[in-house]
Amino acid sequence: MTTPVIELRGVTRRYEGGPPALDDVSLTVMPGEAVAVLGPSGSGKSTLLNLIAGLDRPDAGTVTVDGVRVDRLGEAGSALHRRARIGMVFQFFHLLDDLTVTENVVLPARLAGTGRREAGRRAAELLESLGIARHARALPGRLSGGERQRVAVARALMNRPALLLADEPTGALDTAAGEDVGGLLAALHAEGQSIVLVTHDLALARSCTRRTVRIADGRVTEDAR
Repeated sequence: MTTPVIELRGVTRRYEGGPPALDDVSLTVMPGEAVAVLGPSGSGKSTLLNLIAGLDRPDAGTVTVDGVRVDRLGEAGSALHRRARIGMVFQFFHLLDDLTVTENVVLPARLAGTGRREAGRRAAELLESLGIARHARALPGRLSGGERQRVAVARALMNRPALLLADEPTGALDTAAGEDVGGLLAALHAEGQSIVLVTHDLALARSCTRRTVRIADGRVTEDAR
């Protein structure tokens, strides 16, 4: 029997005594699935993503990612788990401007203890497959927004993660670049990559996922395949 890549059971998260940001949420994502999480601002999307990534802890319930109870991990354990099993792509890239494209991409592998030569080979493969090998020695500031997001995706995939989390990955891009990144995510899904995409963009969700989960007021209101 296949083990889920994500399994949340009865997860609740409150902040400062207010209403729950997430309220008794259960969610299962199987390996190879691509899931879009949709909802208005303040619905709980970012809280859900942070709990899956181990950046936050639930007040109740369990969070299991790739067979590991991340809600039980301490700060150091969570960091190690993210580095080994989770790739993350953000709206504003979070690339280091004083490092070249290749240096940005190899960073997760070097932090994980991968040798320089092996990390370099993996980075070169990723840059080639994502169509940005020509920018390997460039600084991020010389690239377009779409190209920088491709670098961010390459970095997220560096350690061959079981799960890719994408938080509004087209939010800072123009329409053409956003469609380009959507196509990239769709291609990764077709290759078997497990993806959870948080977005306001229904067109993006439809272009690269086959399942949508809608959240409102901290609760899952729809789960459509």
